[in-house]
Amino acid sequence: MPDMGVSALSVLAVSGGVAIPAVAPPPLSVDMLVVFGIIALALVLFVWEPVPIDVTAIGVMVALIVLEPWTGVDLAQGLSGFSSSATIAVLGMFVLSEGIRRTGLISVIGREIADRYGNSSFKQLVAVLGLSGGTAGFINNTPVVAVMIPMVSELSDRTGVSPSKLLMPISFAAMMGGMLTLVGTSTNLLASDIYDSMGAEYEAFSMFEFTTLGVIVLIVGCVYLLTVGVRLTPERVLVSEELTEDFEMAEYLTEVVVEEDSQFIGQTVDECLRAVDVDADIVQFIRNKQAFTEPLAHKEIRSGDVLVLRTDRESLVSLIETQGLGLAPDADVAVDDETLAVEGEEREEVESQQLAEVVITPDSSLIGETFETLNFRQRYNATVLAIRRGGQMIHARMDERHLRGGDTLLVQASADTFQQFANDRNFVVAGEFYVPEYRRSKLPIALGIVALVVGLAGAGLAPIAVSALGGVVAMVATGCLRPSEMYDAVDWNVIFLLAGLIPLGIAMEATGGAAFLAGHVVGIAGGLDLLLLLGVLYLLTAVLTNVVSNNASVVLMIPVAVDIAVAVGANPFAFALAVTFAASTAFMTPVGYQTNLMVYGPGGYRFTDFMRVGGPLQLLLTVVTVLGINAIWGVA
Repeated sequence: MPDMGVSALSVLAVSGGVAIPAVAPPPLSVDMLVVFGIIALALVLFVWEPVPIDVTAIGVMVALIVLEPWTGVDLAQGLSGFSSSATIAVLGMFVLSEGIRRTGLISVIGREIADRYGNSSFKQLVAVLGLSGGTAGFINNTPVVAVMIPMVSELSDRTGVSPSKLLMPISFAAMMGGMLTLVGTSTNLLASDIYDSMGAEYEAFSMFEFTTLGVIVLIVGCVYLLTVGVRLTPERVLVSEELTEDFEMAEYLTEVVVEEDSQFIGQTVDECLRAVDVDADIVQFIRNKQAFTEPLAHKEIRSGDVLVLRTDRESLVSLIETQGLGLAPDADVAVDDETLAVEGEEREEVESQQLAEVVITPDSSLIGETFETLNFRQRYNATVLAIRRGGQMIHARMDERHLRGGDTLLVQASADTFQQFANDRNFVVAGEFYVPEYRRSKLPIALGIVALVVGLAGAGLAPIAVSALGGVVAMVATGCLRPSEMYDAVDWNVIFLLAGLIPLGIAMEATGGAAFLAGHVVGIAGGLDLLLLLGVLYLLTAVLTNVVSNNASVVLMIPVAVDIAVAVGANPFAFALAVTFAASTAFMTPVGYQTNLMVYGPGGYRFTDFMRVGGPLQLLLTVVTVLGINAIWGVA
């Protein structure tokens, strides 16, 4: 890797106090074109996402190694992402965050907030922003937001405030809180590793190096969310006792009676559904005033049974005409939550049933699957009545829909099933405050381990990767985590994404691609004040991170930012820091950051809502971050 201190752009002449490049950027070469082509293809795949982005990243790594004569990335360099200190540290922090989650810290604080501030909408917003932003600097923000989603449901029920008013601000605060420390996000650790690898004169970021700026950004951002943001945030989900109303189920739930000549008689629920080619589910059936729900597959249908169907009007008409069904006497009355919530007291085989919202987490192993391939009803003994994908309601052909991160399912199941969902990292139970089975007695130990990890790295006594791995061992040894939970805690998508993209930064430097881009940016922005140039770089990174991975943005932009700084005689650290902060401010789209995706469904947001609330915040933090960097470290 070339030393940036002697790159072609580092030879400067000074005139009138303004640094001007004395050497033109390197000419475009075949090697650069190959690397740029790989980058362009990767960006298209990141946005289009025909395959998961971590798979695309591994493909980038393979392409760079195979095309070594042009990319300059040999086998050892191509695989270096797996041994990178950033990758190892991120892996360790995932496990440490899971240790904190399993001991129930966020749940304890959340309950305290609900008890103390549950009756004041303003106080509860202040409290949840403080909790989300404050904790995200030390543990992964994804589990923080996951625990807070059901807490918001409880707060909304108490105050009558729409959960939409709280969920987006919580996600934004979690992103800003991630900039409090080096371990706040994987992006910070990756940025530090890339900056450190660019030459002997560039050192990795320390644990609390940018904490002062992070505090300023968090405070300014929270003030915006409490004043301007709260007015711009829409109420997409209305506070209602009826989940069936929230999910617009009135036209899709109907009661029918099985007549004496029905084709369904003598068949099991599973058999009669497979025999008809219509989009319908039997959600419940009632026999002799006794209601039955999941598991229904092997229950035999008899004459006189009343079935609660989830189907559309066209399919309903087809079933009535061909299968010997008739509308139940009270079928003109909407099927509501009370009808679907069954009390299981009269027979042991009937469990109490209820409705709740269940969110598919962004790193769920279920993403890309369908209810049919998952055999969802039999696997979980649960019925999905509808899917909310952002502001879109999905009722038809749900078995054929490929699940996405952030999908919110309206589920009918027993309390035990919902408890299983709450304990499963693939789901967040949003509609009810189901509490996972925490190990509260281990909470002080888990907090002590995280504090020791952060303290050792912050004091320079151990590299962050070493202290994080030591913390992993301590979490398992003390019983805060079980060994199997340690592996489940890691978001392997992020690990492979980091490992696959790190060689791309090497190729950008080795081929001179970073210097080429930097030179042309300087040429286009020539004459701009350094603060304005820094602001432009911040905005470019922010826009990029809203459409592709924040880690990909850092890999692409830090080498360019450092070369720009060298070209104009500015402070490279200041420019690298602007990219790092910008990459963690994906406020303008729901797909720019995992926590945005997590609240997208439960909040019922539209895609444009993030631009409406996040756009002004993005511009505000551009000014605050640039001025803060200049005040603390200096741009020149």
